[in-house]
Amino acid sequence: MKFKYGCLVFLFFTTLLSAQKTEYSTLLIPDSLKQNANAVVRLNQIDIVISSQRNMNIKEKRVVTILNEKGLGSIDAIEHYDKQTSVRSIDATVFDGFGNEIKKVKRKDFRDQCALDGVTLFSDNRLIYLNYTPTQYPFTIVYESEVETSTTAFIPQWFPLDNYLLSIEKSVLNVNYPANLGFKKMESNFSNFQIKKTVESPTQLSYTATNIPAQKEEDYSPSFTDVFPRVMMGLELFHLEGVDGNAKTWKEYGQWYLDKILNGTIELSDETKAKMKALVGDEKDPIKKAKLIYNYMQEKSRYVSIQVGIGGWKPMYANDVDRLGYGDCKALTNYTKALLNSVDVPSYNTLLYGGREKRDIQSDFVSMQGNHMILSIPNGENTVFLECTSQDDPFGYQGTFTDDRNVLIIKPDGGEIVRTKIYPDKGNTQVDKGSYSLDENGNFTGTIAMVSEGSQYARKVRVEKMQPTDKEAYYKNFWDNISNLKINKTAFSNDKEKISFTENLEISADNYGKNSGNKMIFVVNAFNQYTGSIKRIRNRKTPFEIERGTNDSDEIAISLPAGFTIESMPQNFELNSKFGEYKTEIIKKDDQNLIYKRTFFIKKGLYEKSEYDEFRLFMEQVSRNDNAKIILTKI
Repeated sequence: MKFKYGCLVFLFFTTLLSAQKTEYSTLLIPDSLKQNANAVVRLNQIDIVISSQRNMNIKEKRVVTILNEKGLGSIDAIEHYDKQTSVRSIDATVFDGFGNEIKKVKRKDFRDQCALDGVTLFSDNRLIYLNYTPTQYPFTIVYESEVETSTTAFIPQWFPLDNYLLSIEKSVLNVNYPANLGFKKMESNFSNFQIKKTVESPTQLSYTATNIPAQKEEDYSPSFTDVFPRVMMGLELFHLEGVDGNAKTWKEYGQWYLDKILNGTIELSDETKAKMKALVGDEKDPIKKAKLIYNYMQEKSRYVSIQVGIGGWKPMYANDVDRLGYGDCKALTNYTKALLNSVDVPSYNTLLYGGREKRDIQSDFVSMQGNHMILSIPNGENTVFLECTSQDDPFGYQGTFTDDRNVLIIKPDGGEIVRTKIYPDKGNTQVDKGSYSLDENGNFTGTIAMVSEGSQYARKVRVEKMQPTDKEAYYKNFWDNISNLKINKTAFSNDKEKISFTENLEISADNYGKNSGNKMIFVVNAFNQYTGSIKRIRNRKTPFEIERGTNDSDEIAISLPAGFTIESMPQNFELNSKFGEYKTEIIKKDDQNLIYKRTFFIKKGLYEKSEYDEFRLFMEQVSRNDNAKIILTKI
């Protein structure tokens, strides 16, 4: 009986272990990798095989342990495909925290849908992804996929660490390629990370990264791509959906893009050409003609996303945009180019990364880059850049979406890297002029005119077209220092010629001045108070960046309530540092009337991590002084 019982126990544990992957137990994860982590990548192995100019195979195995709900995004079990790219295999297996298998997920259980983004009119791109709802934490997913494509213009970048609050136990990249395609790579930000190049030969490249702790996102950090390690890769001989490419330099790349992608796309009907010539009339100045054409394009067309054809890189034909009245960034840019061409104004398609966070085309790495297209017009030693997707932007204004970054201009003689418009810190202004009064109960009534220019124009001009409820919410957030705020009247003036936006408002609030006994206390700076705070970060790991400078100037007339006299008021204050300048002044006109003046200038810049505390203290002093109070005594 004892022998039989022992056999049963042995069989039980054998059966249990067969459904268990002990290496996936969360007990095996080092504590150092759990610290600050929502998920831990146990293994991420990417094997890329480029067999020819027109064929690339990508296999991925990703083993990730999700520690809590916030880590679900790190599953990353998703593949995109289209007519040129096929998903040959895809599956996943789910294990519990002890490594016991919970579920197998076959291809049929993945979701498969069109890759629409809410503004895409039509697309031939699709995606297949795992939508798993966990019943317990932690759990581990083993995800494997194989993708094959004829497009070799885009070799996936390798980010061994691809998110904050995610730690990496092991990440591997293996790339195999023919020696005759001009394979190239660029490594960035490897220092301070455990990354080894294990193989580098004329046909093979391999890296291994191990034991990378989870990183916390730090306030004012530079772009993720400027901080974390990555490898960019490309080919000098590549293929893009039916079109072969060959480029060693940006000049060659631009020539190829012009000849093979843009060629034949700017034809317009004779009727439209005649219409444009009539529109500009006898005007000879090319920039003035361009303004007329740009305004016409804005009124006639609207932006939609279109992702068909050559991976979304070949524009719609200008004739089609003219007929339909819509297009994506490439289509509208190309259409504007065609309209300008009809009145003999030269212009160039320009590729870049669009977004509020500045991101450069990597000028020292020739490859397919960018996510957006604008138009460039030569203007002597300067260049005018046109955002063609907006129906509202002033002519030549770049705002914060395409300003101050390296872009690729496609000229007739090839490509050229240039810098887009830089808005100087001193020119990013908000000039406030207004007044407010307090009655004997501390109730506030005020009027303000705020004039914004430079990059601050982009931040403020959107308010004009907000719905009334959104507009009210915006101003209550903007003036979060004023309780019980009421927006009584708003009026706006948008000077597109000067690129200046004016907000005129009348506001009121109960009990802005706080009464206590025979005294009233209130904050002098009502209209433009800095109420934020800079987080204290011990042992900061990254430098910090102020991407855009600002320059605010306020002059506010203050009427004090009758029957009160000033007991105390803040001293004039001035602060200067490498990060900016701050100054306040209170002028007493008479017993009931004051003038409050304030200037606050912030410089853009990339600063050392060791300077962060100094910046934090500078901003704390600004915040403290912006909250300075006047005390009144009842007569």
